[in-house]
Amino acid sequence: MTIRPIIEVPDKRLKTVSQPVAEVTDDTRALMDDMLDTMYDANGIGLAAIQVGVADRVIVMDISRREQWHGATEDDPEEADTGETGPRFFVNPEIVWVSEETRNYQEGCLSVPGFYDDVARPAQCRVAFLDYDGKAQELACDGLLATCIQHEMDHLEGIVFLDRLSRLKRQMVLKKIAKAERDTARAE
Repeated sequence: MTIRPIIEVPDKRLKTVSQPVAEVTDDTRALMDDMLDTMYDANGIGLAAIQVGVADRVIVMDISRREQWHGATEDDPEEADTGETGPRFFVNPEIVWVSEETRNYQEGCLSVPGFYDDVARPAQCRVAFLDYDGKAQELACDGLLATCIQHEMDHLEGIVFLDRLSRLKRQMVLKKIAKAERDTARAE
């Protein structure tokens, strides 16, 4: 497996709408394996292929590692044991239903390291997708799983979680990122 570099904001590739995968092949599985290793190496719980520079509709997740996620706590009643025990693979995921009820979570993103903010999303959703072996699946999602799949699916549409924030908050974060980049460039 290979740890791939994660693309960070303001890289314009993050605004790319990802393309459907024609079929799950050994190359697709190799990509998913690399993505999973990359996600684990970065202490994340979800990663979309575009975040490693591949514009395919592919997501990997492992919310059993939710202690890695800034917004999750073990004593949060909304995040009681989900029964999630390991990695999940989503090829060509499509949300087929969302609840009217919404829930706020403090989200972060491997492509926007160090920044977190509340994002409101549907509390539940149902997702149709192809799994690691290319078999059609459908999954009911709630809690952190629902938040994470919606967050990662946003990436497939060229949306980063900053796009879900108010204009003022988004501009503040982008200014901080630009300043950090300038400071890094000066230090080199």
